[in-house]
Order: sequence, then C-alpha cells, then structure tokens
Amino acid sequence: MPRMSNCLPKRTTVLLNCRLGALFILTISFVFFAFVMFYWRAGEDAEGQFYSLPTQNRCEQFLPCLPHPTADGPAPSPGDVFFVETSERISPSYLFTCSVESAARAHPGTRVVVLMKGLANGDVSLPNHWGFSLLSFFPNVEIRPLDLSELFSGTPLANWYLQAQQRWEPYFLPVLSDACRIVIMWKFGGIYLDTDFIVLKNLKNLTNALGIQSHDMLNGAFLSFKPKHEFMELCMKDFVENYNSWTWGHQGPLLLTRVFKKWCSITNIQNAMSCKGVSALSSEAFYPIHWGEWQKLFEAISSLDLQKLLKNTYAVHVWNKLSHGTRLQVTSQALLAQLHSQFCPATYVKMKRD
Repeated sequence: MPRMSNCLPKRTTVLLNCRLGALFILTISFVFFAFVMFYWRAGEDAEGQFYSLPTQNRCEQFLPCLPHPTADGPAPSPGDVFFVETSERISPSYLFTCSVESAARAHPGTRVVVLMKGLANGDVSLPNHWGFSLLSFFPNVEIRPLDLSELFSGTPLANWYLQAQQRWEPYFLPVLSDACRIVIMWKFGGIYLDTDFIVLKNLKNLTNALGIQSHDMLNGAFLSFKPKHEFMELCMKDFVENYNSWTWGHQGPLLLTRVFKKWCSITNIQNAMSCKGVSALSSEAFYPIHWGEWQKLFEAISSLDLQKLLKNTYAVHVWNKLSHGTRLQVTSQALLAQLHSQFCPATYVKMKRD
C-alpha cells in the first residue's frame, strides 16, 4: 500500500504533463494553421490587389461627403470609371482629387478605379497624404497599383512597351497614358477620364463614345466603350503600326482622329456625328473651353452665364498641361473656382483651409 500511494503522485504528474503537452501541440498546430491561412489569403488577394484607403481620419474634416449607397438604391450600372497616373507621383494634387471626387459623386453606384504606377511596389498601405484620406470617404473609390506589363499583356502593345523602356522618347509619359487608356477600354470597357476633368453629370448613358476637341480633331481625355470593341482594337493596331513618339499627340488625339475617319470612311469630322455605333460628341460635351482659351477658366463669370455655358456639358476638361502654373483664387467667381465649389466640395473645403 505505501508503494502504491507513492506512485499516485507520479502518475498524476505524468498525466498532467501529457495533457499540457497535448494542449501545447494543439496550440502550436492552431497558430501554424492560422499562419498558413493568412498567407494563403494574402497570396490570393494579390492577384486583384487594391490599396485599402485610410479610415482613421474623421469624415467631418472634409465635409460634405458622399453618403453610402443604401440597399434601396438603384443597382450599380456595368462598367467602371477609370483614372490613370502613369508617372511615379503618389501625392495627389487638388485637381486630381477634385476629378476623382466629382466622378464619385456623379456615379454613386459605380466603382471609380484610380490606377497609379507609383503604388505598384507590393505595399498594400497608401502613403500618408491628405488626398488619399479625403478620397477614403467615398465608398465607391478604389486606389489600385498600375502594373503596366500586366495591363499590356495579351495586346499588340505588349512588345511595344518592352521596347519603349529601352530607348529615350521626348513624350514618353503622355504616350504611355495614351496607350493605357485604349488598352483599358479594350480589355475592361467602362469610362476613362483624364485627371484634369471635373465631372458635372452621370456619364453612364454614353456608350461607345468620345469627344470632339475642336474642328476635325477628337480627344481621348474622355472615352466610353464596351469591352473588346472593334474600334478600340483598331486603335491598338494603329498605335503600333503608325507609331511616332516624336510628334506631340500622334499617339493620342491624332490617332483617334485617324481611326475614326477610317471607321466612318470620311475625310472631315462633322459636329456631333455617329457612325457604325461609335459617337463623336460635340465639343461642348467635354471641351466647352477651347484649349487655346484656357485662361477663361480663371476669369470671373456669373452663375447664370456659367449655367448657360455648361448647359450641354457632361464634364469640363481643365487643360492642366497649359493651366497648371496659374494661381486660382479659390473664393473668387472664377469659372474653375465655381466648378470646384459645386462639384468637388470636399476638395474645395481643403483648398480654402490651405
């Protein structure tokens, strides 16, 4: 009996040790399983990676903001709105955020996708910049890295892009932007807008359309096409076959004009014309201010005259290449200031504070 009683503590200790060991093994197994699942999901998400917008700042800082869509609202229309930044810039300007904000407000049921080359580095967190914080309050805005090799893959522009990186070209960034927009329209369809547009109205009723910049000249700052459309396919082919990076606009407005004339078998583009299902909208639709008169954007205009000017306008192109060095009096009656105030009020509040 004494021997048996002496053995009991030992057996109890062994049993306790076994239980603790089993519990330890289970814990390690659970942690390992969670670790594997985390990285498996991370790898899965990387294929369609988008940058999570910061939410730590309060929306009131940039009021007024866009309300979240409700379940009772209209179903989202097919096709996204795309913006593209082909430089390495990752600090959005006032005009950049105004463009995205105005598009998000005009299309509350549509995803607004901002593709930025400078973010294509594998990091899933956005830089700490007020522009990203402001855009975070628009639930339909997504910021995504722009992977150019992936974008051009499977298109006639894939080899062009590989070769273009190996040589110097005077207008490479605008040419790269021209390439991106026609490939995006062909691959995905939807709406493309330059980052110097202020959107006034919903654009989803415009399909297979682009705008007339001026007499006998189209512009690709706005494009709206169904995916895999033949017109965009012809644009990609012309881009490669008639490539000329040394003439400004040859791969952009001039390309679209060439292809449209061939598409319609015409020598001159008439105002607001359509053929074979593709529409060339009048200049007032997107370019109510002619590029040669861009200074008017900074001149005072009455609200009544502004309303008359933009009566048939969907979005206003600001011609940032020409106007970017001009100072805007934010609280004035300048045409551009009024557009900011009405169509991107959150950006406008930030501009006034700064």
